[in-house]
Amino acid sequence: MKRPTRLICISAAILTAACPTLAQQTEPIKRTPLQRFEVPQTSYETIIGLAELAPDVNVGRHTHPGPESGYVIEGGFELLVDGEAPRQISAGESYLVPAMIVHDAKTGPNGAKVIATYLVPDGKPTSSPAN
Repeated sequence: MKRPTRLICISAAILTAACPTLAQQTEPIKRTPLQRFEVPQTSYETIIGLAELAPDVNVGRHTHPGPESGYVIEGGFELLVDGEAPRQISAGESYLVPAMIVHDAKTGPNGAKVIATYLVPDGKPTSSPAN
């Protein structure tokens, strides 16, 4: 390996080790769909997914057309639901946000990993931004 290339590789390795957040995901939220199915004898579907929230991010104010429930696998976040006091949700805890209620979530330095379940009327988006 030539000296300049070797120096760049060593510098990159040191920087990555010294700043582990550089090696982490760059997306604020990584969503992985796990399951989607129709609710029998209704016009609703259930959507279950894994959400991986990066450290120190705000999800953004939004609503869902049906209820959202979730279980925190790792880390935690502050749940900000309009009309309610902020709540800290930690690993091992669950939450529920009613349909059409504006809410947001803010992670801390460890981020969060959440299994989320949405009950959505057929043909509606899972979420919509709110002002």
